[in-house]
Amino acid sequence: MSIIEERLQEYVDVLSQLEMLERYTWLMDFGKRSQGIEEEERLPEFEVPGCQSATWLIPMVNDNKVYFKADSVALISKGMVSLLADIFSDTTREQIKSFDNESLEKLELRTLLTPGRRNGTYNMLLRIKSMGEPN
Repeated sequence: MSIIEERLQEYVDVLSQLEMLERYTWLMDFGKRSQGIEEEERLPEFEVPGCQSATWLIPMVNDNKVYFKADSVALISKGMVSLLADIFSDTTREQIKSFDNESLEKLELRTLLTPGRRNGTYNMLLRIKSMGEPN
């Protein structure tokens, strides 16, 4: 199991112990506790297209590892983008590229998020996966 899959499984384990409404609240609380980004970092090139609320995902590469900073104006989106940033940060481009997108279904987003928010989450994942591509 890759480090990405291990981190994903940790969140799946946490969320699976909660009722659906508790999962939604947990995700918003996760967003509240997440660091976010500075106003000057909210640049168009970091905005994730297709999200219902303005959402930013900033990739950084250091010593062949990719790290992400994330933020959104909506708590549920901030929780989701911060969760993905945490799962994928401190990994290599190769690890990101080899991640099977279908594994994200383990979070059971279909039952947790509206179709619009699921689409936004998919776009967040696409932005992260693009870091696995060579420059």
